[in-house]
Amino acid sequence: MTTKTNSSTDIADWQPEDEKFWESTGKRIAYRNLWISVPSLLCGFAVWGMWGIITVQMLNLGFPFTQAELFTLTAIAGLAGATMRIPASFLIRLAGGRNTIFLTTSMLLAPAIGTGIVLQHPEWPLWSFQLMALWCGVGGGNFASSMSNISTFFPKRLQGTALGLNAGLGNFGVTTMQIVIPLVMTVSLFGSFGGESALLVKDSGWIFGKIVAGTPTWIQNAGFAWLLSLVPLSVICFFGMNNLKTVSPAIGGTIPAFLKIIWLYTLSFVPAGIGLYLYLPKPTGLGLLNMWIAMPLIVASTLLVLKLTAFGTMKENITKQFAIFSNKHTWSLTLLYIVTFGSFIGFSMALPLAITVIFGISHVPDAAGVMQHAIKNPNAPSALTFAWIGPFVGALIRPVGGWVSDKVGGSIVTQIISAVMVVASAGVGYVMLLAYKSATPEEYFLLFMVLFVVLFAASGIGNGSTFRTIGVIFDRQQAGPVLGWTSAIAAYGAFIAPVVIGAQIKAGTPEHAMYGFSIFYALCLVLNWWFYLRPGAEIKNP
Repeated sequence: MTTKTNSSTDIADWQPEDEKFWESTGKRIAYRNLWISVPSLLCGFAVWGMWGIITVQMLNLGFPFTQAELFTLTAIAGLAGATMRIPASFLIRLAGGRNTIFLTTSMLLAPAIGTGIVLQHPEWPLWSFQLMALWCGVGGGNFASSMSNISTFFPKRLQGTALGLNAGLGNFGVTTMQIVIPLVMTVSLFGSFGGESALLVKDSGWIFGKIVAGTPTWIQNAGFAWLLSLVPLSVICFFGMNNLKTVSPAIGGTIPAFLKIIWLYTLSFVPAGIGLYLYLPKPTGLGLLNMWIAMPLIVASTLLVLKLTAFGTMKENITKQFAIFSNKHTWSLTLLYIVTFGSFIGFSMALPLAITVIFGISHVPDAAGVMQHAIKNPNAPSALTFAWIGPFVGALIRPVGGWVSDKVGGSIVTQIISAVMVVASAGVGYVMLLAYKSATPEEYFLLFMVLFVVLFAASGIGNGSTFRTIGVIFDRQQAGPVLGWTSAIAAYGAFIAPVVIGAQIKAGTPEHAMYGFSIFYALCLVLNWWFYLRPGAEIKNP
């Protein structure tokens, strides 16, 4: 059966593996959906990751929160985004690609506006900022649905390239955010509608220079600025994208599709909120669980909630998609994607505040040999000036990873970048050790940044190679859910990295965090070899 594939929102006949269909009809529709998907995903990353930059400026403006509490805000956004990816990985089959991307892009308006409002009130309690960070998780969830959607439009031979472009250019949301937010905070972007400015307590900075204490700063623009892109993008998504009936056979209409999306997203906030309440220290939480217990508990409870609350066709579809968990390759590739995307997003979240804390303070011992941690370093590099470089390189090179993997195989590329990350992570840890114990930590900053850029580049290439492997191993019905699931679990790197790095900085041993990551990369290097590269492997270099 065929429909008006060139004009209909819902496409019933989709055969991308058929060369004639692809060249005559499929390619044009697939790339149109891809080029609309990219900026939507970019804005999702920007809203999700913006607390990594916002917390730096909150520190510079003298907001009444400790460094540990600021790291927690970044971690909350990371955890929420990862948790939102779990239901998001199932949305395309349930609600259709166009319906899902339009609504989840529109949903970003709420946390963007809410964040702008709370940032105008430094006197508000910590929980109000934590709530906005939690809400920003919607932007992180968008990645799973976006990648699941794009994977269904392209033939297997172009999976690495298409997914690399969508994810790589979408990942530029991190870099875009890290450049745009410091810039828009220096101007009264919305005039009297945007509220009053605050005055910097500490020197700040951004890509074009340093901003000294006493400068008016509109920190609320960090949230409000995204309205300028989200409103037109939402309109373009609604009128320019398509639902594939071959992938989403039981959408049931636009409004029912929207209700499914809202229902599943709302449900995912429940286990995330409860888990955070059990994890976060007082006064906003109970502090009963550590990170390594809270995370699996949130993941398991989210899956359980989805399964128990599904109804009608949703129940049948979710049950079918849960079949991915019986496949061993789902689990091996989940770990490998933690190495790549988990590292990219985790370091993107943690790096700005880590630069500020490690290099912004001179650690000079007192007469008793005890390190003093409150001496400002007058030669400190500005996190707002340099933090964008690593994510920029990682996002820029990601399509290259997909393209190369389409030529030589994904697993061999993953193996090479894993080895690079073992060495680079250990190197960063050693440089952190030297800087943290130095009275002039800025001397180590160049080497620190070079090694971190290597980490970002390797993780970016690995993002493309791992997704290429998934697209080859799994059939069209399961590839989408697997892409969504692996990206969801890997996204917990946005929670792990700020918590682990922040905790080790507080303990005075920041190098331990990076040494731990290096060991994990080494274990995954062995895993990749065992499953996909050793002689006799069931699937060779997919």
